[in-house]
Amino acid sequence: MCFNARFLLKMALKRAQHNHSKDAAYWEGLLRQWDEWFLVSGFAHPKVVLYNNLEPFDPVPYNWGLVPGWAKTKESIWNNTLNAKSETMFEKPAFRKAAETQRCIIPAAGFYEFHHFRNKAYPFYIYPKAQEQTFYFAGLWDEWVNPVTGEILKTFSIVTTRANSMMAQIHNQPQSGEGPRMPVILPETLTDEYLKPLSRKQVLELCEPYPETLMEAHTVKCISGKNSPGNVPEANEKFEYPELSFGGQEEQLKLF
Repeated sequence: MCFNARFLLKMALKRAQHNHSKDAAYWEGLLRQWDEWFLVSGFAHPKVVLYNNLEPFDPVPYNWGLVPGWAKTKESIWNNTLNAKSETMFEKPAFRKAAETQRCIIPAAGFYEFHHFRNKAYPFYIYPKAQEQTFYFAGLWDEWVNPVTGEILKTFSIVTTRANSMMAQIHNQPQSGEGPRMPVILPETLTDEYLKPLSRKQVLELCEPYPETLMEAHTVKCISGKNSPGNVPEANEKFEYPELSFGGQEEQLKLF
């Protein structure tokens, strides 16, 4: 799944900068205006910069946790819609409209996932193998109107798929019985394609596991609870656990 991630504004704005001729002051203004997320949980419902199919080159902040237009309250659903399974998103009431016509891409520096060993959870940070590259998560978006205030809430969900071999080793204790998962990561060359009007078959063909050869991973310190470093640049720094002797006798993880 994908419940914790790292979203850096400079990475998020690259797509817009490549397609818009704005001066430096404009982009600096956006950097000051929007929040930076070095480590953030989807359950905090942060505003994250993304690109939707209606404005494919304009960055807009959306709250993480999709709230469909028919929901009575945002609290009743958005903790359950942080992720959307690609295999069922065209069927689930919360996602089916968005899966058909309201897709988006979410630029991310990386994401965090837990590996379980001897009844303990160890956080991993997963990121692009090539420096300065960006993960582009496939997403769905929707808008919800607050019936009391009339405020429009823009929200999104990250689409997930079955895990590649690397992520299957890390995400070894999935919450569901359907096996390890990972976010759908689109190659940059296919980001525009995902935002086009497509058939269900075409969308699902894009929701394949990202090649593990293009990913890196390492363990980090606790990312939740009172011992979490919080939203700080150092949150993704490598931290080794002696009991996880990768490739050794205790825990056979061949990630590198």
